[in-house]
Amino acid sequence: MLGNCSHRFIDSYEYLPAHLAFDEFKGVDRQLHFICLDGDNHQVVQILRTRYKKTLLKYFGRFSPQARANFRTVTMDLNFYYQDIVRACFPNAQIVIDCFHMIQMLTRSFNSLRVKVMKTFDKRSRQYQLLKSLWKLYLKKFDELEKVHPRYNWHYKDCLTQAQVVTEGINTSTTLENSYNLMQSFIQAFETGNTHELKSLINCQDQIGTLMHKTLLTFKHNLTAVLNGAALPYSNGCLEGFNRKIKQIERTAFGYSNFTNLLTRIRLEEINIKKKTKQPFNDCLILFIYSLSTGFDKEPHILTDISRTRKDPLLTKRVFSMQ
Repeated sequence: MLGNCSHRFIDSYEYLPAHLAFDEFKGVDRQLHFICLDGDNHQVVQILRTRYKKTLLKYFGRFSPQARANFRTVTMDLNFYYQDIVRACFPNAQIVIDCFHMIQMLTRSFNSLRVKVMKTFDKRSRQYQLLKSLWKLYLKKFDELEKVHPRYNWHYKDCLTQAQVVTEGINTSTTLENSYNLMQSFIQAFETGNTHELKSLINCQDQIGTLMHKTLLTFKHNLTAVLNGAALPYSNGCLEGFNRKIKQIERTAFGYSNFTNLLTRIRLEEINIKKKTKQPFNDCLILFIYSLSTGFDKEPHILTDISRTRKDPLLTKRVFSMQ
């Protein structure tokens, strides 16, 4: 089966999708392989053996100037040399930083500060338990926290709502409170696409944690790309999901030692997905009715071959009559 399937994704260098997503995944010999997807239809454009800058410049340099000039956006994480490649190869492209990676940086910075503040208190104290026992509440949006029904917690021996736990926890430190409010404001600005609010938050002068300050400096250094991430409807979500699928392919095969075989298997899986999505509606309806019939029919083996229903009208009629 692998020998009958091509491992190549794009054979022509005269066309590129208008929107791409860049990322990498760990593959053969635990190396990081470069992957890019079409940002519109989420199909694989190319997978390269390495993610080195020299390799990527050589690959994208093969495309015609017209194809590279029509390129519009590329979505990526905060990998700095991906941005250098885009500027060198695609003169009209906009760089879009994925919102997920930016929010992840903010939550990690806040979580690091929370642990640091928590360790300044005695392990048996109320403040320590408020910051430790329900730490996941601090990473949720404040609007989603329970504010009406309190629950008893034996760690701090009190009956509090989720909002009360978070409020009392961040009040243990001014720096922690400022960092929490900044993180929540960023999340809300990303959801609403408010670029003006993002600019003011990035230039925040409040007393915040060291890692949070470094995160803001990173955003300021990539300000245009960060604002594009909030304003444009493109993300790396499709690529992260496809990378998860590649990991499952490798896990099922107990790893691959041959890069070409890995590409062929990924290509074969992509073809199978396309076939499943293009399954005729009548076939899907017959399968659905058959799944219902087998739940009530005492002799489900009569309809074991679903393909026969397409050829035999009487059998199809029997499937419908069973309902």
